[in-house]
Amino acid sequence: MAVKIYGPAMSRASRVTWCAKELGIPFETVDVPWDKLKEPAYLAINPNGKAPGFSDGNFNLFESLAINLYLAKKYGTGELYPANAEDEARTFQWTLWAAAEVEHLVITSVLVKIGKSTDLAAAQAGLERVKPAIKVLEDHLQGRDWIVGDKFSVADINVASVMATGRFGGLDLSGFPNVSRWLDACIARRK
Repeated sequence: MAVKIYGPAMSRASRVTWCAKELGIPFETVDVPWDKLKEPAYLAINPNGKAPGFSDGNFNLFESLAINLYLAKKYGTGELYPANAEDEARTFQWTLWAAAEVEHLVITSVLVKIGKSTDLAAAQAGLERVKPAIKVLEDHLQGRDWIVGDKFSVADINVASVMATGRFGGLDLSGFPNVSRWLDACIARRK
């Protein structure tokens, strides 16, 4: 099988498996436990020693959101990946927005929830500091079902996977009805 997704099941690797499933492409998941991510065999796939790792034949890639962009463009242009430059730019914009404006603020709350951190104050501060960014998404989703264009796309997968991480960590989205509606619709697609 050409496409392989490496890492623990409960990691950012799940974002990549979601995308691959949406595309209907065959892939193999290679479970790499957390304590094996720094071993030479895995570092050959992802030199950062983090999850996920990815290969498509002899092509290796890391960073889950970038992997999803690659998969969608290679296997789903016109479907999961935009067919025009403007929507492609919007897809990059929202993917980078999720990484730069949201994820770093919600990840500490997830680490507290799973017992990898005890810094509850930092977790709560992050969940408060992320609210202006979520307001940007809330306003963007007014009157829209999906982030880019008129159908579900890799932009939705990338942003929803980050927002779902925040929700898992305790992010309260009750004041953001458009985001809540959209996130629920995205998660309902996840197989």
